[in-house]
Amino acid sequence: LWRLRVTVPGALSLNLGFVRYRLPASGRLALYPADRPADGLVFDAADNADHGELCTPVLLTDDLVVELVVDAAERRLVDLELGRVGRGYRLFGEDRTDKADACNRDVICPEGDPWRSEIAAVGRFHYGGSKICTGTLLNNTSLDRRPLFLSAAHCTDGVAATSVVVYWNFESPNCGDLGDGNEDDVQSGGTIRAQWGDPDPQAPIVTSDLLLVELDDVPPPAYAVAYAGWNRQEEPPTSAVCIHHPTGDEKCISFEDDPVTVTSYVGDVSPGDGNHLRVDDWDLGTTQVGSSGSGLFGPDHRLVGTLRGGYAACGNDEPDWYGRLFDQWEGG
Repeated sequence: LWRLRVTVPGALSLNLGFVRYRLPASGRLALYPADRPADGLVFDAADNADHGELCTPVLLTDDLVVELVVDAAERRLVDLELGRVGRGYRLFGEDRTDKADACNRDVICPEGDPWRSEIAAVGRFHYGGSKICTGTLLNNTSLDRRPLFLSAAHCTDGVAATSVVVYWNFESPNCGDLGDGNEDDVQSGGTIRAQWGDPDPQAPIVTSDLLLVELDDVPPPAYAVAYAGWNRQEEPPTSAVCIHHPTGDEKCISFEDDPVTVTSYVGDVSPGDGNHLRVDDWDLGTTQVGSSGSGLFGPDHRLVGTLRGGYAACGNDEPDWYGRLFDQWEGG
């Protein structure tokens, strides 16, 4: 038995990044708040991955106990190194006034009813214990439930996909709450399968800002996730829907009733370089920081793009731009 105590006074949450993680069959790694051992997380040999790392979900504490138990006969088979400690200063567990803006629409609202399958495919994730974005679990032509998760390259900040932690079903229980979501449905770890774009969000992007991660595990059946369909057609959709986590908060849905256009990033001339789809202005809802990487769906309920950025906000009619799926597999 080994124990390590990690204390960061005043932190709202803690998460850990093990840069080496390999446990034998008898190994059990527990993380728990020092004053609430029952509220912890447990990892074991089933969490061993080919990339050899483990990034944990957040725990709402500033005083964390790391506890490793293993049979004496297998102690030499343990390979465990704590490389990163993430200190939460907002978002998780804080009663704050800067939640997602009020014009956002909870997915539980009636407008979301025709989109229940697509809503179930969308998750919030954090990279490296910090950067928060949105992604979508995609189907593939083999129909084999391979856990391919699509988002935007600028969400990684250059951090390896092994540090990805995905939260499924983080949604408001009632329409209009914009809060009180449950964060229990969570999984960690993945491998980048495709990336096209600069991880620096301020860089001049001329690509479609693609990130495709294969998650380490298929989401458990109890999470009831779905695999979204997609469409690589050249013709832009005549209307659009975005399902996303504004500011990393509970899942929301936004609607554009007019056709989207093909442009360059932050451009309004069509077709420009042809890498992006431009949403002129949202008719219901908006997007915010944290919505990055979320999918844009056409009226056929299939994904056609991923959010790069834009100027949309509550109280304005400014546009957003999405990396174009039609273009994302050519050259990147």
